Amino acid sequence: MSATELLQDRYGASIMLTYGVPPVALARGSGCTVWDVDGNSYLDLIGGIAVSAVGHAHPALIEAVTRQVGTLAHTSNLFLHERQVELAERLIGLLGTDGRVFFTNSGTEANEAAVKLVRRAQGPGRPVVVAAEHSFHGRTMGALALTGKESIRAPFGPFGLDVRFVPYGDAAALQQAVGPDCAAVFLEPCLGEGGVVPAPPGYLKAARAACDESGALLVLDEIQSGIGRTGEWFAHQREGITPDVLTLAKGLGGGLPIGACIGIGKSGSALGKGDHGSTFGGNPVACAAALAVLDTIERDGLLANAASVGSYLAAGVESLGHSLVTGVRGSGLWLALALSGKAGTAVAATSQRAGFLVNAVQPDAVRIAPPLILTTSEAGSFIAALPGILDAASVVVAGQEA
Repeated sequence: MSATELLQDRYGASIMLTYGVPPVALARGSGCTVWDVDGNSYLDLIGGIAVSAVGHAHPALIEAVTRQVGTLAHTSNLFLHERQVELAERLIGLLGTDGRVFFTNSGTEANEAAVKLVRRAQGPGRPVVVAAEHSFHGRTMGALALTGKESIRAPFGPFGLDVRFVPYGDAAALQQAVGPDCAAVFLEPCLGEGGVVPAPPGYLKAARAACDESGALLVLDEIQSGIGRTGEWFAHQREGITPDVLTLAKGLGGGLPIGACIGIGKSGSALGKGDHGSTFGGNPVACAAALAVLDTIERDGLLANAASVGSYLAAGVESLGHSLVTGVRGSGLWLALALSGKAGTAVAATSQRAGFLVNAVQPDAVRIAPPLILTTSEAGSFIAALPGILDAASVVVAGQEA
């Protein structure tokens, strides 16, 4: 047996199989390249699901985490520490507005905090929350209640939230759903797990207007799209709007677990002492990592890099004209190859065999969300290999359909 197979056997015997048994066992990484336990290398084009913003083993991240662990690794929130305050100030500054931050360990926890903030701010007279079909906001019970994917939500109901789902991108349907009983609208600027589906132009502005008219709060989930992923610090900034609440995670820590729920304006004061808490949220090590990520993105011009390399990658894929690819969705280094059939799993498998890691985010879509340090040369190597990958996937799909 290979080292991978041996580790897969141990995994299958000791880990709850909520992910099945993963096909690759990774041992180490550097930049945008990772190696498995058998020594095979791969260009990492998924980045831990849009998490490894500055790549693997980045010197700035190593230095920041090592220094912080050697100084102060944990305090709980019974005490304050400077890294947490510094990170909150930095995030608010990037938003260009006033607000307050609650730190969590993950994206789903950030959305749970947002749900409680909305409840506290709006009171019992507004019981309804509006969310989008095919959205994804997390797996914990409150965040799952908001998630518009019936197959993962239905087995765990009923929920403690009254959620009204509307078609994503339909401004008229959203306007109709947001009435005086609505406490908040929860939206992703671009559906992530739904297949990297961007909001139509003007949709977020229409959501902002509907909330302003009704008195509902606008909560934007930028857990995947935030921290430079689309070529902007936050995807909503391109639309020129400001939400009432913003949730972040994934790329913020560059691999360390951290999330944030940011209450903007008066929403920053909705939660008071004792209303929420987290033992590990905003711990010194995760905050130090996040500060290193923000510093690196800014210093190394990674917003511009994400935009330029992403455009190069999208144009290169589309120029191939392969029959299996109907187009490329998304922006920056957050893209989806839209497929002509349910070939996502086959494309991910043939990509792996060719030395590239991608993600079949939907049966007919493959997600690409690499580190923001991805170079044009690295993107070009994937473009060059893609015709062979797609041809091999087509053979697999034809065999399955036969």
